[in-house]
Amino acid sequence: MAFEAVNADKVFVMRATLLPVHRIIAAALLTSLPSTVFGAVGTARAPTDSTHYRGCLSAADLNPAAALNDADSWVKSGGGVPAQHCAALALVNLKRYAEAGTRLDHIAADRGVPDVSFRVALYDQAGNAWLLAGDGAHAVESFQAALALSAGDADLFADLARAQAMRHDWHEVDLDLNAALQIQPRRADLLVFRASARRALQRYAEAYADIEFALKLKSGDSNALVERGLLRKQLGDLGGAKRDFEAALKTASGETAAQAKENLESLSP
Repeated sequence: MAFEAVNADKVFVMRATLLPVHRIIAAALLTSLPSTVFGAVGTARAPTDSTHYRGCLSAADLNPAAALNDADSWVKSGGGVPAQHCAALALVNLKRYAEAGTRLDHIAADRGVPDVSFRVALYDQAGNAWLLAGDGAHAVESFQAALALSAGDADLFADLARAQAMRHDWHEVDLDLNAALQIQPRRADLLVFRASARRALQRYAEAYADIEFALKLKSGDSNALVERGLLRKQLGDLGGAKRDFEAALKTASGETAAQAKENLESLSP
């Protein structure tokens, strides 16, 4: 899972935008809508609506402007939840993230949608849309609504933690990751995330313990090495920080490699 820096010398956290646009669309295509949802728009039309929905989602990825026009027309003709969902996902691909988040929250809040797991997925997609919009406050609301329906989901707690990280509310990040790790205690990625939050809170011993456990679970993990390097750098152990950044660069890619390289260069005389 990718990471990015927020104030590179101080905080190193998981990327706030959890689901890239193509992953939001792909998730919808893979899961589709439950058959009970199609029943809400009329059982006689359900097979036709299912085909229309799948085609609309495919278009939302390939030609989002056309998909949005199609979905909005479908909404007006009684397409209901499938049409509204497709319109929202088209808005995501058009980078109209706040509008997408608003629509997804609206659909998810409809108690007439009979499938609770689908409402949870909608709130999760809404939260990610708000994160893409840079609106951590609305993202927190969406993820909290999802957790109200599905309290035992570690990934939802992690999503909520990322939203809190966007707001730099490190105490809440720590609490949310505690909840996630109670459910899945051997998640190295979440341990590194919590270490970052604890470093921001100047709880250095706990941060170090989280990193060491993460590296025990996932030896040589580049994200953990970068986080440990940042912790050592912040505490004045520049030699140790340099070794960690160098070790991370051997296997890191993308944002993690960029952070390791940037911090390593900052240690050069």
